[in-house]
Amino acid sequence: MDLKVKDVADLLNVSEGTIYQWLADGKIPAYRLNQHYCFSRGEIQNWVINNKEDHSISQFLGESPSIELSASDLEVSAPCGGIKQFSLFRALHKGRVLLSVNGNTKEEIIRNAMDEIAPSLDLDSEMLFDLLWDRERLQPTALNKGIGVPHTRDFLLKSQDAVFVVFPKTPVDYGALDGQAVHTLFFLFACEDKQHLHLLAKIALFCSQPTTLDLLQQHPSKEALLEYVKGWEGAISKR
Repeated sequence: MDLKVKDVADLLNVSEGTIYQWLADGKIPAYRLNQHYCFSRGEIQNWVINNKEDHSISQFLGESPSIELSASDLEVSAPCGGIKQFSLFRALHKGRVLLSVNGNTKEEIIRNAMDEIAPSLDLDSEMLFDLLWDRERLQPTALNKGIGVPHTRDFLLKSQDAVFVVFPKTPVDYGALDGQAVHTLFFLFACEDKQHLHLLAKIALFCSQPTTLDLLQQHPSKEALLEYVKGWEGAISKR
């Protein structure tokens, strides 16, 4: 219970009044200690990804007016919390798409993926594995419908978020609530809390779309996935 109302309002980019309204409606997990509300950082993360279709989350995504940006425009490193409209596009552009990663268990998939991903981030693969595995032991990061969003509780990047999409060679049991094996993993590495939660919510919303799930089942290339994400993010900004 390391967060107060002001902290959660700042992280979710909403007013403190909105947080109190969510509390009154029983929408957001919290605890009462000495007449004050306290929040668990991990529970807030899980609440964000599990309520991606709630209208309340739409204001948290904070999409800016639609603009046209090319891949070269978005490739340039920028401070976290900048252009939110294409935040997932930019993070995917920074990352990679890995096809047919070997592993029969969650642990094997994460370890083998980190052997590929860590050099791209100039980080130690064993350290990354330990951080990700520590998060999985706390609570599985699987969503429903075959999607997982592995992430750490530490912020390792300094200037730009990165998302790496990993397609296991065969689907693996990831502890999802619906019991489905995971066929697509979005490894998320953010550089600060607010953007971390923003991208968690956006990935969860993105993967709730039937057309997205159909595309992911085809194991698209990075270029094809970026093109699709750019169109999707541009469309939700106009809602």
